[in-house]
Amino acid sequence: MYPFKDQQQSNRLPGQSEQIAAAARIIREGGTVAFPTETVYGLGADATNPAAIRKIYEIKQRPFDHPLIVHIASISDLAYWAEAIPETAYDLADRFWPGPLTLILQRSHRISDCITGGQDTVGLRIPAHPTALALLKALGPEKALAAPSANRFGRISPTSAAHVQQELGDSADMILDGGDCEVGLESTIISFHEHEPLILRPGGITPAELAEALGRPIAVSTRCTIRSSGSLPAHYAPSTPLRLFPATELWHQATALAAQNLRILAITWSSTGKPQAANQSFEQFRMPADPIQYGKQLYANLRRFDQAGFDYLLVETPPNDFQWLAITDRLQRASFHFSDNQGEQL
Repeated sequence: MYPFKDQQQSNRLPGQSEQIAAAARIIREGGTVAFPTETVYGLGADATNPAAIRKIYEIKQRPFDHPLIVHIASISDLAYWAEAIPETAYDLADRFWPGPLTLILQRSHRISDCITGGQDTVGLRIPAHPTALALLKALGPEKALAAPSANRFGRISPTSAAHVQQELGDSADMILDGGDCEVGLESTIISFHEHEPLILRPGGITPAELAEALGRPIAVSTRCTIRSSGSLPAHYAPSTPLRLFPATELWHQATALAAQNLRILAITWSSTGKPQAANQSFEQFRMPADPIQYGKQLYANLRRFDQAGFDYLLVETPPNDFQWLAITDRLQRASFHFSDNQGEQL
């Protein structure tokens, strides 16, 4: 879907060498650095320093049993951080790294419990962003970055340095600005815990692309005993209540809520237009009908709308298509706290 390996030099900002050297020094000294990847911005610390890793959990207000993803610099480093690695894992790494693919593997003794939440598995990936890769290279071969997204736990992931500043303020010791994220959604997570690959979280690499690389279909998990990043029912959420509806029902709900003098934003992707109704005190924003562009813009727009004073964000349900699987996943988790089965009635 994304030509990552051809774009590794496209997002490096001029004059970053000194900043990267400073960031590497902060990491080695036990500090935290927010850094760009092609997916979202991460909040990184030395993966070999438990005290530094605890800072990530504290800054994010993240549960200590919710594991972190470890970012590494090279496929050759994989066996340093993991063991009993299946050949199919190497096949996917060769095909998609650097890129938005995280592999859940048996951890090596170098990975501590504070990274994995006490599990015997670890998530590893190589980011496809020149700034992230330069930082990893500066840290050296026996270092890696443990890094979740650089935002408060459960909130909208940041896709720019400005988003990180809004979320974390001065909590991180440094923010490396690498421009806007190319993908805008978190990585696809694949588990090899049972040796057969299984998608735990959809992301920038689609099931079709994975199936092509493996030579066989790959299943998407609906229930898994492995805890992994972004796997909780409620995640990626704005403060403003967000609800998902098919287009026709969306307009019915928007009209009814607007009649109650509530400020409503309808976020659509299809060509279905806003209906003519007696009360039109709601606004419409149309997202791209292309899933790549939709995913790239999703978090930035949700963050902007969350700050605009709306009472509800009503989002048109994405198409039932594997190309939209990651977007559907993020919107369902963003709406979980506000869905009918949680007691919210519109």
